[in-house]
Amino acid sequence: MTSDRIPEGVGRTAIGVARARARESARPDRLFEDPYAAAFVAAAPDGPPTVPRTEVSPARVALARHLVIRTRFFDDYLTAATRAGCTQVVVPAAGLDTRAFRLDWPAGTRVFELDTPAVLGFKERVLAEQGAQAPVPRTTLAVDLREDWAGSLVEAGFDPAARTVWLVEGLLVYLGPDEAAAVLGTIDSLSAPGSRLALTHGFNSKEQRRAGTSQVVEGIEWGPDLAPVVALWRGGLDEDPVGWLNRRGWRAEWHDRAELAVGYGRPADYVTSQRILVTAER
Repeated sequence: MTSDRIPEGVGRTAIGVARARARESARPDRLFEDPYAAAFVAAAPDGPPTVPRTEVSPARVALARHLVIRTRFFDDYLTAATRAGCTQVVVPAAGLDTRAFRLDWPAGTRVFELDTPAVLGFKERVLAEQGAQAPVPRTTLAVDLREDWAGSLVEAGFDPAARTVWLVEGLLVYLGPDEAAAVLGTIDSLSAPGSRLALTHGFNSKEQRRAGTSQVVEGIEWGPDLAPVVALWRGGLDEDPVGWLNRRGWRAEWHDRAELAVGYGRPADYVTSQRILVTAER
C-alpha cells in the first residue's frame, strides 16, 4: 500500500521547495502563483520546521531566492516549448511540482510526472483534498530513476516519436556522476527531433563536489539549517552539461540567473550571478 506521508531524505526536501514557492506566491509582486504549495507544507507537520526570520542563514535565503528564479524561468520555458509544438511534458523527479495544474497549456498537451511511490502518494492525497483538476491529461509514474525507466514511461503512453519538453529540476545533484549521465542518456534516447530540455546544474568542479559546496550559493557558508540537505548531495554530472548535450546533437546553452532576476524585476543583488540553468533543443 502506498504511503501518503512525505518520505525521509530527498523526498522531504520537496517540502522545502514547496515552502519557498508558497512564500513567493503570497507576495504582491510574485513571479508565479502556486495555489497548492502552502497545502503541501501544511500537510507535512513532520517536514522541515519553520525557522524564525531572525535565525534564517544567508545560505537559506540565497537558496530560496534561487528556487524562485528557477521556478519562474522553467515556467516560461515549458510554456514556450509547448506553444512551439512540444506535445509532451515529462518531469523526472517531479516532487511536489504543480505545473500540470497551474500553467496555461495548449490543447493537446500531455504531462508525465515521475517520482517515487511515497512522494507521489503524499502529493496525490493533498491534491485530491484541494480538489485540484489538471486542464490537460496528466500521468503519474512511480519509478526509480536510478534504474531502467524508459520502458515504463512508454507503457504509460509516452510517444518517443513526438516532440517532448523535459524538465530536470533540482535532480542531478542528488545523483552520482554515472547515475546522472544515465538519466540524461535515457532522455536523449527518447527525444525526437524538435524536443527540448531544461535542467539545473549546481556544481562546476570536482573540488566543489568533494567539499560539498555549490554554485547555488557560491561564496556563502552553509548554516546548520541546511546541513541535512547538503548531506544528500552526490554531485551530479561529472562534466559540463552543455558540452555533454552538444556532443549528442543538442544545441545547449547556459543562462545566468542574476540576469534573469533583473529581467523579472528583482533587484540586481537578489541572487548572485551564476550560470546554473541549462536549456537545450534537439
